[in-house]
Amino acid sequence: MIEHEPETETTEFADLIRDRRAVLGLSLDKFQDRSVDPRTGVQVKSGWVHRLEKGEPVIPPRLPQLRALAAAAQLPLEQLQDAAAAQFLGIERVWAESGEASALVRRAGDLTADQREQLLRLLDAFAPPGRNEG
Repeated sequence: MIEHEPETETTEFADLIRDRRAVLGLSLDKFQDRSVDPRTGVQVKSGWVHRLEKGEPVIPPRLPQLRALAAAAQLPLEQLQDAAAAQFLGIERVWAESGEASALVRRAGDLTADQREQLLRLLDAFAPPGRNEG
């Protein structure tokens, strides 16, 4: 039997929205007024934001809702996408040391030692170790 570490639930997205709303000094109603997707007109309701911030179950936001929330929070869409991916999908964005590349890592801890070794060999085929050293 394989033992896995218990998954920890992240509140990264909820924290981002709550903190940003506080920084902007917006009530839930004012935040709702600003939460409109500029492309589709989709609006995020204050009740959804309230439940999110209180840690109650919510339906994960789709792209139009994310764009609406980005507009209201005055943040880049990518920042909300990263936080939503972490909270709702368990996906964490990991930046390379150079900052030029990123990879999505999902449940890397669930890989077996064999799978990790195979993954390392695959990565080495594209970027052999020591290539950028010196």
